[in-house]
Amino acid sequence: MATPRTRLPGELVFSCLMLLLSAFLLWAAVDISGLQSYTSAGAYPMAAAATMLVCSLIVTTQTARAGAAARQGDESALRAFLRRICPPEVISTSLAIAAYMLTLEWLGFVVSSYLFLAVTMRLLGSTRWRTNLLVSALVLGAVYLVFQTAFSVVLPAGRLWQGVF
Repeated sequence: MATPRTRLPGELVFSCLMLLLSAFLLWAAVDISGLQSYTSAGAYPMAAAATMLVCSLIVTTQTARAGAAARQGDESALRAFLRRICPPEVISTSLAIAAYMLTLEWLGFVVSSYLFLAVTMRLLGSTRWRTNLLVSALVLGAVYLVFQTAFSVVLPAGRLWQGVF
């Protein structure tokens, strides 16, 4: 006999936030090109966002039906949430992704991606800076070569470097 599932601290709030994010992404995807055709620019984002919305709805429903877990000791719900759901690695990596998104237009693809890769490897536990820098350069070189040369994708050069090169 299966034991009933218990809800982790903050899991219901997190599920509801994912549901709201999914609904917003679907709205933004529909705003790309409307519901014109299956081959329009927004068709794939709409399909992905709709799938995410349906899955989020299912997860939120299942989470709401699960019983709340018993508290352990005097630990607050927020502290239990941060310990179980959002450990420091998740928070620091999320902040690195946000910083990458904010610096991409200003620094350009090459510089911001290089910094993001090197810093993220460090945040995830690699202590060898030389290896991080070398691997970041090799991976970025391969990505740049594939996208710029093979696919002819114009990657952002960065506002900071306009007029310099």
